[in-house]
Amino acid sequence: MKAFNTWDVETIKIEDAGLQKYVSLQPRLVPKTGGKYAKKRFYKSKIFFVERLINKIMVPGHKSKKHWRTSGHNTGQAAHAYKVVFSALKLVEEKTKKNPLEVLAKALENAAPREEIVTIEYGGARYPKAVDCAPQRRIDICLRYFVQGAYAKSFNTKVRIHEALAEELIAASKLEQKSHAISKKLELERQADASR
Repeated sequence: MKAFNTWDVETIKIEDAGLQKYVSLQPRLVPKTGGKYAKKRFYKSKIFFVERLINKIMVPGHKSKKHWRTSGHNTGQAAHAYKVVFSALKLVEEKTKKNPLEVLAKALENAAPREEIVTIEYGGARYPKAVDCAPQRRIDICLRYFVQGAYAKSFNTKVRIHEALAEELIAASKLEQKSHAISKKLELERQADASR
């Protein structure tokens, strides 16, 4: 079976050993399970990785517990989010002449942060401390950065959301700094390195 009945998934390999168990490569014709796994622990790991991106597209406005930018355009509209991701993947295929799911998987590997910072309070003072990022969280953060970067480029501009998302994925797969996810990852790891 092919994903979206269009692209083959068998050629995709996740090279990052830490992410292999957490990125599901089981293809779906229509990636919408509707929370079928929600009662199981680590249920997100069983969801096709494109569906996880679609789910993130539905809540682009949340940034550090505030509704940073309106997501009223598509909140809760799974069909709209599905079309955005499908159009973005088609655009990626046109621009790169590669399997877009392969490009998305490579972008995921490149943009997933390995370290992050937690704040420790000790004797009334707060100190930043570097900690390793859990594999499941690495993927969640990475997908969130893709969506936030795409919305930042397309909000109040003439750039359409699927074009911005396609640019974001292509840039992240090539490890380019113009990708929001890559720049945020490098910034986060730089801060973690400084607070070691």
